[in-house]
Order: sequence, then C-alpha cells, then structure tokens
Amino acid sequence: MAGVRASLLCGVAAALLASAVLAFVEDLDDTFKETRVNDIWLVDFYAPWCGYCKKLEPVWNEVGLELKSSGSPVRVGKMDATAYSGMSSEFGVRGYPTIKLLKGDLAYNYKGPRTKDDIVDFATRVSGPAVRALPSKQMFEHMMKRHDVLFIYVGGESPIKEKYYDVASELIVYTYFFSASEEVLPESVTLPELPAVVVFKDGAHFTYDEYADGSLSSWVNKERFQGYLQIDGFTLYELGETGSVYIKFTLIQRVAKEYREHFNRDFQFGHMDGNDYINSLIMGEVTVPSVIILNTSNEQYFLPSEPIETMEQLVQFISSVLNGSAQVQIFFPFQFPLLLSCWPCLRAV
Repeated sequence: MAGVRASLLCGVAAALLASAVLAFVEDLDDTFKETRVNDIWLVDFYAPWCGYCKKLEPVWNEVGLELKSSGSPVRVGKMDATAYSGMSSEFGVRGYPTIKLLKGDLAYNYKGPRTKDDIVDFATRVSGPAVRALPSKQMFEHMMKRHDVLFIYVGGESPIKEKYYDVASELIVYTYFFSASEEVLPESVTLPELPAVVVFKDGAHFTYDEYADGSLSSWVNKERFQGYLQIDGFTLYELGETGSVYIKFTLIQRVAKEYREHFNRDFQFGHMDGNDYINSLIMGEVTVPSVIILNTSNEQYFLPSEPIETMEQLVQFISSVLNGSAQVQIFFPFQFPLLLSCWPCLRAV
C-alpha cells in the first residue's frame, strides 16, 4: 500500500511539474496581433503534423521555463500556424517550425541550432539593446572571455556611429555589439583614428576601413566568424548568406592566419568532420582528408586537380579560384530530399 501511495505521489508531482513547465509557454490565437504590442515575444509557429515541431516541443518548454525563471522580459508562446494561417502569413511564416522574436514593430528570425541554450542566448541577445556599453576595462576583459568575436564602436557621435547602430539592429540575430571609450581598451591596442569600429577575434583585432572594406554591414557580416571554423550544416547555411566562398582542410590554419590580407575578403576557412555531409551536398565522393571550396550562394564548388601536400599548393589552388582559372563544378541543394528533410532551413540556400 505504501508503495502504491508513493507511486501516486510521484505521478502527481510529475504532472504538476509538467503543468508548471507548460504554464511558461502560452498558446496563442488570432487575438495575438493586438495583445502582443507592449511585450517582447519569442514564438514557435508550428504545424501539428510536423515531425520537427514535435521534436522541438520539449525543448521549447525548457526555453519557456529558463526565460521565466531567469527573470527575462521575454514571453514565450506557440501558435498553430495551420489553424491561424492568416496570422502566420502576416508574420512571414513559410515553413515549420519557424521561431521568431517579436519586439515592437520588428520581427527577428531564429535560424540556429534548436537547443535550449542556443535559443535562450538568441532571445537574451535580441531582446536587449542593439548596442551594449562597456564602461570599464574589467567589463571588456569579461566580454572577451565570453565571446569568440567581439565588435566594438569606439568614439563619440559621428555618422559611422549611426551606421553601426543600424547594422547592430539588423545583425544582432547573429552576434553581440558593444560600444566603449578608447580608455577601456588594452594599452596594446592602437587605433589609426577615432571614431572606429573594431572586431576582436583570433587573438588579434581588426579595424573597419570604409574605403577598403565597403559597406559596414557587409564587413560585419563577414567578420562575425572566426578565421578558422568547424563547419556544420547550420554554419554552412549562415556562411551562405554572407556571399563568401568556403574552404575546409585539416592543415589550412596557417594559410588562414598568414594569408589573411590576401584571402579574408573572399574566403572563410574551416574544417568539417568526415565526408558524409559534403558527399550528399555535391552528390559525389570526397576522400578524407581533402580540400574543397564551396560557394553556396551560386551552388558552385571547386576541387584541386592534384593532391595538395604543401601550403604553396593550397595558396595556388585558392588563387586559381579567385582568378577564374579553376574548373567550376555545380551542385544543386534543392535536389536533395534527404538533405532537405534533415535540414529544412537549407531550402533557402
């Protein structure tokens, strides 16, 4: 009898816990458009029959619990996009699940990994100010430890500051943006002039040059990645949106560092574990280890005509892609049903 009672108590406790978690995720209907105005919302637009939506549901409940318990101003909701198709269309929902953060008149799409930590980080970043102040050296050092890539505006009022704030409002979905006085920076950092936009990454810092780098938005979009990455499906999709060309190889870190001035404007360096993903993408066989250059913006890829064994050969191969002498091959991501079912976000590539 005692055992039965204990089981019943455990069952009741579990049910209460589940109810408490679900209470932090609000079911939304067609009145949402009018009631949402004064709040910041993180919304999952789903379809009841969607397998990815069902897989996201327990993660979404954890997101609601985490944001509520941390005191975040972000309210978490979910909407059946098939039942409220008109409302979903107004928010630009074209696939399931679609995650959006709604802040005033702005709507920010989430395209990252569907994990609790990644989604919570996105919500925390986007719900706050587009540009955060770094008032002290201690705060600067703290942020350097937390972030692999750090953008900072240094200086007073200026036209470039206005552009920086506009870019931050646009690209905060991907990374944080900060502002600081020159005194906050380490003594080893010397800026050519003020005001300046600086990115700290890869153990160094790089300053935006309006004449050499073009638009600030394009420069930030390119520099928000580390010089050398481990690439997966989500990273490859994000890189595709920058319009750059991407390389993977096990020993190209030297080229990424030593030839930054030559190739940084056009290439993103990185590596990918195994060859399954890349083989499915190009519908071919790439041996391991190997090097391949992908341009996902126009579905092109390049393979060296002979094995690359030295840095000089790698530099020559990259240069041949830049000057147009390398042989172009084509892949078609929209022809991969398996890829699309696993990574539906790649439909837009």
